[in-house]
Amino acid sequence: MAIIVVNREDTMIDYADDEQPLLPPPPRCVRDTGLEPALLAELAGKALLGAGKCHLSVLTGRLKLSINVLREVLDGLQRDQLVEVAWRGDSDVDVQYQLTGIGRQRATEWLERQPYAGPAPVPLDAWRAQLQRQAVQLPPVLAGDVAALFADDCLPPRIHELVGAAMHAGRSLCVYGPSGSGKSTLARKLGRLLQGVVAVPHAVAVGHAIVQLHDAAVHLAPPPLPGRPAGARGGDTRWQLCQRPVVQLGAELDAPALELRHDAAGGCYIAPPQLKACHGLLIVDDLGRQRMPAAALLNRLSALLDAGTDQLTLPGGQVFSVPCGAVLAFVTNLAPQQLLDGAALRRIGYKVALGPLPEAAYCSLLRQQCRARGIEADEAALAYLVGELHQGSGQPLLASLPREIVGRVAEFAGFAGTVPRLNPATLDQAWSSIFADGVA
Repeated sequence: MAIIVVNREDTMIDYADDEQPLLPPPPRCVRDTGLEPALLAELAGKALLGAGKCHLSVLTGRLKLSINVLREVLDGLQRDQLVEVAWRGDSDVDVQYQLTGIGRQRATEWLERQPYAGPAPVPLDAWRAQLQRQAVQLPPVLAGDVAALFADDCLPPRIHELVGAAMHAGRSLCVYGPSGSGKSTLARKLGRLLQGVVAVPHAVAVGHAIVQLHDAAVHLAPPPLPGRPAGARGGDTRWQLCQRPVVQLGAELDAPALELRHDAAGGCYIAPPQLKACHGLLIVDDLGRQRMPAAALLNRLSALLDAGTDQLTLPGGQVFSVPCGAVLAFVTNLAPQQLLDGAALRRIGYKVALGPLPEAAYCSLLRQQCRARGIEADEAALAYLVGELHQGSGQPLLASLPREIVGRVAEFAGFAGTVPRLNPATLDQAWSSIFADGVA
């Protein structure tokens, strides 16, 4: 299953203060990590097995542990004669370590039993606690945010009010309407309403299992805080500060994609998309066309819809829940009543119907597209497009068409080596390239 990465270049990051939300404080000793000393010893041994001689600072970067914690771990390995100092400089931290002969044998056994050799995880309870703290720290979506984002989209005000109220409340929504009405574009823009940053752990320890959570394609780094270089935020380095995530799933979605996936080579489990979207936006596009029925999909996500949590099961039957806090946005060109019964529909907080645009809004959108491409928006040509081509064929005034039509006019002109112009001839040419016998 592919996760579509949503472009968020225009996202505004609003920090309520320069440390919001706080990363958990850095652990000062092994006990502060909340992890078993044996797990940390194995991670250090496996890192040294792959690196040979390794500087202390390099090990801290790989394991995401503070120098104090890592030195405590390495001191224990030295006492057990598994690790030795390979080189020492002038300072206490200027030191290289390597495995002894028996240490290499032991680390090989550790790697064969549990191949995970990535950053040290955080305990499940610590992740839950951080998610609950973030839930009350993140700034809410307000009317001014919606007005600024949708200032030029030409949608009716009632649409802005519906999606704004849903995002403010953190409730799910279903955006539906005919193909080309701008549903997916609207859903993707919703992610730009989510301000603030979240702390995401690289990995989470659930019992003896490790779940890899951080995904560089989803968890994008926020811009640096004013007056500070990127990355200068302090705190426990097992966590990363990220923009609030936006994950989009399409018709390829099936039931296994919503569960933990075992990565045999990596020795861990990969978190499903709804966990990666914690405190962000999860878009399910083309609802009703997935490899699982829409009713089964909503039933699987029922805890997320009803209580803002998700429940997962590890092999062996261990079940754990997480306060997910992701807003769910379902997008479909089918009538919701055809997909879901009344009980399932009630689980979705807001229903947002998109349809053809009013003529004035459609022409305004077309003028925007002309300005973006440096093409003069001739009013007579616009009247021809609406009065002759649309009304003559019965094609509705859909939000996706202005970009397509103006784009085709520019493409034909580029091919011919002429200046693009909007007139009946170029509109006829663009129109015929989009529609076949009046059908898109």
